[in-house]
Amino acid sequence: MHASLPMYDRAELRPATDAFWALSRDALRARGLDAPDALTRGAASPWDLWTSPDLLLSQTCGLPLRARLHEAVQLVCTPDFGLPGCPFGHYSSVLVTRRDLADTPLDRLLPRPAANEALSQSGWGALCAHAARHGLTPHRPILTGGHAASARAVLEGRADLAAIDAQTWRLLLRHEPDLAALHEYARTAPTPALPLITAKGRDPAPILAALEAALAALPEHHRAALGLRGFARLPLGDYRALVIPPDPRDLPE
Repeated sequence: MHASLPMYDRAELRPATDAFWALSRDALRARGLDAPDALTRGAASPWDLWTSPDLLLSQTCGLPLRARLHEAVQLVCTPDFGLPGCPFGHYSSVLVTRRDLADTPLDRLLPRPAANEALSQSGWGALCAHAARHGLTPHRPILTGGHAASARAVLEGRADLAAIDAQTWRLLLRHEPDLAALHEYARTAPTPALPLITAKGRDPAPILAALEAALAALPEHHRAALGLRGFARLPLGDYRALVIPPDPRDLPE
């Protein structure tokens, strides 16, 4: 059995993340589940972890869940981070640009976007949906491999716009404060946040119960570091109802 929590696993948060996992592990074992001693980190591909029959717990993104994983995994729950303007269990993306472009119309920013990856809801799906509500489509983005790298691509002038997961943006402002030089251009409409999953056929109920017990026992300073408020029970249909964005390779440069 293996477990991972890769999505907000910054080095600065590792003590809090590991403390949360230790409590979760013990609560899982108390419920008869074979939980690993430590989280898996540094895997070559998250897809191998997500699709393994030995998966006990991991976190993925809403776009991979609805595009590829929905038939291969079991949704457990959705963490909530108390993000502004978002219902429980939801998040949004912060559209960032440079301050000198703060008053630029959206259609003039979309030709030069950056995105962390093509299968990211917060970095690509949310940007495409926001553009579509204005009757627009982004051009082919620079794919940076991460939200922080996308923000830096904008800061350094290699792109004009990027969509950053709102919880990631909160952490970036805390731990990489030079990025505060960027301008918050807009926030996208809320969508279901990054889901926790387990292997197909595994009962999610004792896993959720263990996570809730672990959060209740987590010291306040660790809870504040993570920003974790609780766990929502959102149906898979809430994720699958969202439009799958275009493949960036199909868009004009």
